[in-house]
Amino acid sequence: MAQIKIYGLRTTIDRVRAELSDSIHKSVMVAFEYPVEKRFHRFIALETGDYIFPADRSDNYIVLEISIFEGRTVAAKKHLIQQLFENIPKATGIAKNDIELTIFETPRSNWGIRGMAGDELSLNYKVEV
Repeated sequence: MAQIKIYGLRTTIDRVRAELSDSIHKSVMVAFEYPVEKRFHRFIALETGDYIFPADRSDNYIVLEISIFEGRTVAAKKHLIQQLFENIPKATGIAKNDIELTIFETPRSNWGIRGMAGDELSLNYKVEV
């Protein structure tokens, strides 16, 4: 499971939403061997006064918060980071300096999905990659 929140200025999000979603999902599928149909993205589009960031970032600055089940190797998580820094700029024109991300891992038992705890689910993909 991967739930992804994408924060950015409304003007940026509105301009590149589809390309950003596609490049993020492509990265997750490659790095985590994730099924194509499992896309969970939430865009949080902020107004200028609600999004404060350092002066060395542009108005394209985005933050990704990626919540996943525990179980991926360090190599798989680093592969995801590399994929995101490769695919997002190509698809959207957002510079690497304007992308920051955090991966949050929690036990499957801390997730509730389809009426049950995440550790009780049968998945059609492997978490341990």
